[in-house]
Parts: sequence; C-alpha cells; structure tokens
Amino acid sequence: MKSAISLSKVEATAPALVSLYKKAGDSLRENALEGVRAAVYLVLDRSGSMRPYYRDGTVQHLAERILGLAAHLDDDGVVPLIFFSTDVDGTAEISLDAYEGRVERLHDALGHMGRTHYHWAMDAVIDHHLASGSREPALVVFQTDGGPSSRKAAERYLCRAARLPLFWQFVGFGDPDANDFAFLRRLDELAVPAKRVVDNAGFFHAGRDPRAVTDAELYDRLLDGFPAWLAAVRGGALG
Repeated sequence: MKSAISLSKVEATAPALVSLYKKAGDSLRENALEGVRAAVYLVLDRSGSMRPYYRDGTVQHLAERILGLAAHLDDDGVVPLIFFSTDVDGTAEISLDAYEGRVERLHDALGHMGRTHYHWAMDAVIDHHLASGSREPALVVFQTDGGPSSRKAAERYLCRAARLPLFWQFVGFGDPDANDFAFLRRLDELAVPAKRVVDNAGFFHAGRDPRAVTDAELYDRLLDGFPAWLAAVRGGALG
C-alpha cells in the first residue's frame, strides 16, 4: 500500500517538509508500518516552564516533524492540536497547506500559561476521536516538559483509554534526570492486564534541546511500541 499522501503532493503543497516526509517514510518501512492508516494527534504542553521552547521555535519544529509523519498515515493531511496547561487552553489543527509559524501564532493568542494537568488534554483527545466516528487507530504524540499536577487522574485516564484504539507516545522536553519524568516512565510500564487491557503508551525523552534529536531517531522513537500495540488491537485485545 502507498502512503496516505503522495510525495508529489507534498512537493507541491509543502516543499519544506519533503525531507521530513522521506525520513518518516524510512522509519515506517523499517518498523513494518508502510501502508498503515492512522489518525495522528499532537498534544502540546503550555505550562509556564515551556515558554522558552515556544519562543525559540522548538515546538513549531516538533509540529512540522509530526506533520511529515502524518502525511504517510492520514489521507486528510491534518493534525489536530490540543494545547494544555491547567486546563485545555485551546484546540486547532495544522495541515500541509497551513503550518508555517502556525503553532507559535496559536500559542501567542492563547495567553496565560498555567500548570500541568495531563488528564484534561487526554479527555479532549478521547472526545475528538469518539466524535470523529473513525474506526482507524490513532497515534497521539503527547509532548510535555514535566509530570502532571494530578498523577492519579493521568493514570486513570490512560487506563480507561486503553479500551480505545489510541496509542499515546509521551515525549519529554528538558532535563532527562528531572524527577518529574519518573512518573512517565512508570506510566509507560503500567501492568497489563492488571491496570489496562493493553500496553497503550510509550515514553522517550528528547533532552534539553529536542531539535538536536535527528529526524531518523525521532521517528523511530515516536513509533517505538506502536507496531506491537497495533498488532494487539488487530488481534482483538480491545474486545
């Protein structure tokens, strides 16, 4: 099967993303995911400590990398965005024909940056997925630079969401040794089936300068765990 959106269309619509599109395609092939169809979501942390990453373009760069991956998986070429801090700060989308500088502009328009509550953002993704009526699986890239203020709520939502075709790939920004990330590592390892019906999450830390992570490494890490989860879902793990 071919990619959801062709190389020629990416070249015509978003030529600056061609390199990312090709690197994402390489990673999908290496992970035996070529031809797979999946929605792609991007959840972005807007807690106060994230301000430098918006200011220097790091978050915008991540969004462009995710769009390059989504072009292979989802034929509408659109990635829903969920910005969160204390609550859901705003929702929007990026697409091949509307992405340049878009994340920065959206962020600037949202105003106050609050605390870090994962569960409201997770709830927004779940609601969007259910409302879409889609039967395709979804890859949710969930970026954050720290642990949630309510850890019990985050764990509860992840376990509930395990019965839906949503795979959550958490991406950490900042100090790899920060204690906050111990929670995400634990979340990644929650017991199956005692806590959740299937392993529906992964975690990797992109470091203090996520832009320094190569495109090839980023895509491989984003897809880590996704093929095994997809096979479990196709095998009837969700009931």
